[in-house]
Amino acid sequence: MRLSIAVDLDYAIIGQPADVLLQIEAAAMPDQRIVAEALTVWSDNPVAAVRGEDGIGQRCWIRAENWLKAEYRATVEVEREPVDLASLPPTSVRALDGALVPYLLPSRYCQSDRLEGFVRREFGGLEGGALVSALSEWVAESLQYRSNASSGETTALDTFASRSGVCRDYAHLLVALVRAGEIPARCVAAYAPGVDPPDFHAVAELWLDGAWRLVDATRMAPAESIARVCVGRDATDIAFMTVFGEAQFVRQDVRVAQV
Repeated sequence: MRLSIAVDLDYAIIGQPADVLLQIEAAAMPDQRIVAEALTVWSDNPVAAVRGEDGIGQRCWIRAENWLKAEYRATVEVEREPVDLASLPPTSVRALDGALVPYLLPSRYCQSDRLEGFVRREFGGLEGGALVSALSEWVAESLQYRSNASSGETTALDTFASRSGVCRDYAHLLVALVRAGEIPARCVAAYAPGVDPPDFHAVAELWLDGAWRLVDATRMAPAESIARVCVGRDATDIAFMTVFGEAQFVRQDVRVAQV
């Protein structure tokens, strides 16, 4: 699937100049090829690129004065076949590579240790892909997608209690539940067509049968239509923009289409 991606950001910087960490470029990976791309940042200061988490994608440091304006255009070829997750076997935690261990542990927004009892009680006897499929189904069926139902401080436990949220909340809850089931899980910032309302998207990625598998618990985007931007433990690592200072929203436009 070939995707056309267009992003426009416009933010006012309040008070003193601010350092901004921007993550909006699609990542070049074996299952997604960057056909063409261009990132334009309006700044009087140099822009510095640094590697993303786990070496996936890249972040850009920007020194913003008065305003931050950025434009990203890309064409990405996604070459990923659908996988029957339920058929994938489990992997013992003892057999996992050390790099996967952080994705088994609780994090700021994904308090998996607080959900272990629920997973054992409601999904006992399931493991591997069968457990992942059941948890993904439970999140999709149990939550109601509601804009403005959460904030930047909302955690997986908050979403578990409220049963509502946006894509970020769906991803956090699924990741926390899967970790509680002793399967590595991480959050992914992504682009995908069909996201409503159009915006940056967040999904989960789960380690099964020796590979990371994308899952969108909102059901807006099948795995074969998703282009990753970056990965991480939770929203802390995958935010499209982190401002070390104060910024005010002016305009933000994200458009993704299949071409």
